[in-house]
Amino acid sequence: MYKEGEIRLIALGLIRNGAKVLLSEGYDPVKQSTFYRAMGGGVDFGETSLEAVKREFQEEIQAELKNIRYLGCLENIFTFNGKPGHEIIQLYECDFVDPKYYEFEKKDFTEGERKKTAVWVDIDRCQSGELRLVPEQFLNYL
Repeated sequence: MYKEGEIRLIALGLIRNGAKVLLSEGYDPVKQSTFYRAMGGGVDFGETSLEAVKREFQEEIQAELKNIRYLGCLENIFTFNGKPGHEIIQLYECDFVDPKYYEFEKKDFTEGERKKTAVWVDIDRCQSGELRLVPEQFLNYL
């Protein structure tokens, strides 16, 4: 979770399936808007970002990753739920070990106490601006 005034380090995984990308759907109640972000989460103390991205996918949707490749580092300064946030993102491109994860359309999961949804989205819907992708720099990797 975010603590006000702190920068959070997160690790996210970019997974493609043809013309689709797997994203986590979120909703900001203050802005009353839906947004999409690559799946993953916080890096724990003493853990590498590579270990974190593997752990997050295991915890969230019980999926094992392979072919993990580092893409780059993004910085995201944002407002969510009316509060400022700042995160450093270690971004990885990866694949699922089990092909069944490419077959679902939507998959509900929980992150702490929050209910979330993983969804396969057409990349062109993100690139056209129809769907709001966060952070925006993520579009450069699609």
